[in-house]
Amino acid sequence: MDLFELFQRLGLALAIGFLVGVERGWKERAGAEGSRTAGLRTFALSGLLGGIAGLIGREISEIAVGLIFVAFSAVFAAYKWREGQAENDYSVTAVVAAMLVFVLGAYAVLGNMTVAAAGGVATATLLAFKSMLHGWLNRLTWPEIRSAVVLLAMTFVALPILPDRGYGPFQALNPYEIWLMAVLIAAVSFAGYVVIRMVGEKRGVLIAGAAGGLVASTAVTLDLARRSSDDGGRSALLAGGAAVAGAVMFLRILGVATVIQPALFAELVMPMVAAALVSGGIGLVLANHQIDPHDADASPDLGNPFDLRFVLRFAALLGIVMLLAAALRAWFGPDSAVWLAAAAGLADVDAITLSMSRHAGGEMPMDTAVLAILVVSFSNSFSKAVMGAIAGTRAFSVRFAAAMALAVGVAVAVYWISGLQPGLIPG
Repeated sequence: MDLFELFQRLGLALAIGFLVGVERGWKERAGAEGSRTAGLRTFALSGLLGGIAGLIGREISEIAVGLIFVAFSAVFAAYKWREGQAENDYSVTAVVAAMLVFVLGAYAVLGNMTVAAAGGVATATLLAFKSMLHGWLNRLTWPEIRSAVVLLAMTFVALPILPDRGYGPFQALNPYEIWLMAVLIAAVSFAGYVVIRMVGEKRGVLIAGAAGGLVASTAVTLDLARRSSDDGGRSALLAGGAAVAGAVMFLRILGVATVIQPALFAELVMPMVAAALVSGGIGLVLANHQIDPHDADASPDLGNPFDLRFVLRFAALLGIVMLLAAALRAWFGPDSAVWLAAAAGLADVDAITLSMSRHAGGEMPMDTAVLAILVVSFSNSFSKAVMGAIAGTRAFSVRFAAAMALAVGVAVAVYWISGLQPGLIPG
């Protein structure tokens, strides 16, 4: 380590302490001089002390860093304890912050400077947002905490141990993929719950539908259908959110196909955009169809962020759909691209869209690829309508199915007209 790098690392250690000290000092700025255990200067010096301890450990022995840290922590904690006794304040945040500043200062000298700087910024951020974090914690409900824990367990405990291979007839049942989709619908449901609670039901449903459509429109549809079963009076609004998710799905397919094979854009843009406009337009109309217009942006009693039993039923339903799709693929054969697209679209749109786009204009004629990609979107729309009918109310399923049917019908008409009049689409 040359002299310039040494000063650079020690400067970072000092800066970390200074940053945390600014936050600590500002909060206690009204106190008299000398009445506080630690302020801006103390934290800045603590960071520098950690840096010097790291330098000593680098030059002499790493044990020295530990010994200095123990001595520093003991002295700081003792002074903070005396202050707490006098003010009847037993918060240990300042003690932990000082210890962390020391450790980050030492790491700035001994380790990666970027990581040390990021740690300092994260520490100052957590301290600065105390009021917001406490307010957020006070607003949390037990079902929200429980749902978050269940979602984390589904993602980081159950998912990694599941085998990622096919089982059963046609090797169609992949436990990892089925559970991944279950996790996805739980995550989409939780995210939608948060958005609705933050911005109100009407805007929240539309935002959740649009954002969820970028990731998994099927998951969004099923979540909104489930919510309609809990509150039938909101079926029109929830069907509107699902229709908006469907509109985004059409645009997503267009984007994916264009990225893989740019020549597909000219062939797909008009039917896909037409379908998106119809589905999105109907979604917006349905979203404005409220029982009580004055209550459109109110935050209702949302219940649980997601229903685990519903998620498990969805996983079982997805397994059936995957099995059906595999059977259809085996029946019609791998060379029948359009039938293959129709079967695959029942469960997923992205994988088959990628496959068709990759072979378009090469192993597969462009016209066949275009038709197959359109069929994927139509098949998936049909699948979502059926799933929505199973999971949602009749009012939800009728409105959503009508939106999807009109969108698909318009797309078919535009595709047919453009086929009769090739000049309609710019090449």
